[in-house]
Amino acid sequence: MNLRLLFGCALMCSAALAGAQNVAKNYKTSSYGNPISPCVFCADPTALEYDGRVYVYGTNDHQQFIANGKKDSNGYGSIKSLVVFSSDDMANWTFHGTIDVGKLCSSWGGRFAASWAPSVTWREGMGNKDEFFLYFANSGGSVGMLKSNSPVGPWWSPLSKPLIDSSTPGVSPCNWIFDPGVVIDDEGIGWIAFGGGDPNSQGNKLMPGNSRIAKLKRSMTELDGKAVNLPAPYLFEASELNMMDGRWVYTYNTSWSDRNDWNSYSKRGTAPAPSSCSMCYMVTDNPLDPDAWEYRGEYVANPGSFGFGWGNNHTHLQKFGDNYYLFYHSMVLEQNMKTGASGFRSIGVEKVNVNESKQQIGKVTMTNAGPKALHNLNPYVEQQGETMSTSGGISYESFTNIVRVPSVSNLGNDASKNLQVSMKAGDWTMVRGADFGSEGAQSFTLKASGRGKLEIRLQNIGAAPAATLEFYSPSIEEHTITVDPTVFKGVKNVYFVFTESSSVKFDAWQFAETLPDGIQSVVTSSNGASAVYDLSGRKSGSSPRGIYIKDGKKYVERR
Repeated sequence: MNLRLLFGCALMCSAALAGAQNVAKNYKTSSYGNPISPCVFCADPTALEYDGRVYVYGTNDHQQFIANGKKDSNGYGSIKSLVVFSSDDMANWTFHGTIDVGKLCSSWGGRFAASWAPSVTWREGMGNKDEFFLYFANSGGSVGMLKSNSPVGPWWSPLSKPLIDSSTPGVSPCNWIFDPGVVIDDEGIGWIAFGGGDPNSQGNKLMPGNSRIAKLKRSMTELDGKAVNLPAPYLFEASELNMMDGRWVYTYNTSWSDRNDWNSYSKRGTAPAPSSCSMCYMVTDNPLDPDAWEYRGEYVANPGSFGFGWGNNHTHLQKFGDNYYLFYHSMVLEQNMKTGASGFRSIGVEKVNVNESKQQIGKVTMTNAGPKALHNLNPYVEQQGETMSTSGGISYESFTNIVRVPSVSNLGNDASKNLQVSMKAGDWTMVRGADFGSEGAQSFTLKASGRGKLEIRLQNIGAAPAATLEFYSPSIEEHTITVDPTVFKGVKNVYFVFTESSSVKFDAWQFAETLPDGIQSVVTSSNGASAVYDLSGRKSGSSPRGIYIKDGKKYVERR
């Protein structure tokens, strides 16, 4: 790539540029943490922690939104992909694109229908290759699975058909064979729960009889024995599994039916009847013994109870570092956008109190604010353009490919080694809590293509630009300007506002810090690892900076 150092504003022809007097509207308030994406409809979350980041996977509601012409109701039938996001601070989220499940399962023939409600887990594999296993609802009639050696792919289908269907021993009668929940226990054994729907031929409102659980073989691609009934009261859908202190924790969504028969449930204890379409949980020491499951009650009500739109309910409980978080979906983004469409969901997250030794999940309230950031963002390592807390003007279709890689698929196209964001005049992104330190930043580098003008604004979208960069390059290149370290100092929310744009594609950005007094020289080092992953599973970005002493002199470690 060519490095262009621009001291001040570059002189350039702007006749072809579209000016932007006003910035684009955002549908997620800058101070809010929810939903995690300001521009992608997604639902039915699952998650895993890997190498210091939490990766969140969900149903790609936006695919249906586009198929509907961005109107009408969500019918789910056109959803044939899954979305992937990640974060290390729970405030800024990187969109990794989509997993094109329909393409990956093309060998299934007519047996593939749709991809909903994923559940994911991973384990250390042989030969320094970790193994990731993703299970999904193939519409309402079966469960499929994918495999990868990275949390962001490339993924492949190790089977030429669904893993579980109506012919699987122990499944029938089960109305909906979908919504898998997977976990690997403390002995390294995989388990999968699934099922849902209105009461089956042998069930009733209290015990619909549609929940199943089964052991998986070491390969994770085959059941080890038959599935057995899991007696979950008022079960409707949304199975997930966790392990806590050696015990299995099963979470699920309840039905909309009345609770008139609650008092006939012998294992209810002192728990009140769960509210309609709420999330409840059960625990056990022996998952294959239906009588060993203990009902523990409701931990979060329907999103409509919090003003986020009545609809279905689906959550995933994830431990990240020392904290537990509850990922869920609501229709808050749809409400804010007011497109006239209905049923298009967005993933949110809240911190939740969990007592692992007692397998107790605290009550959760869905909020706009979401959890507090775990730490500040480091502006001195390369950050992807698709990393943001919120944005304006960006849409799902704005995320495009740089390099085609036929082995994976993204947004309906061949996937890329990295994503970029198409920016129109007035479009912007924002990252929360960038810590420039006490010395401040001395320069800024933008990786982008096209012809445009970028204004960097601090703290408020309406603020005067703290720095301005005009650029042009037909391909992705680095464009660097000096900035005022007295302005880029301390912790700031940073807005990247493209006030002019002609075919601009935003790839990445990075600041360089001011050298402290007394630094005598600068050396190059390749030590350290980035925390940002691309779609190929490789880490990207630069090493963290640091000051160290060598031969009696101070050095600054830089890329």
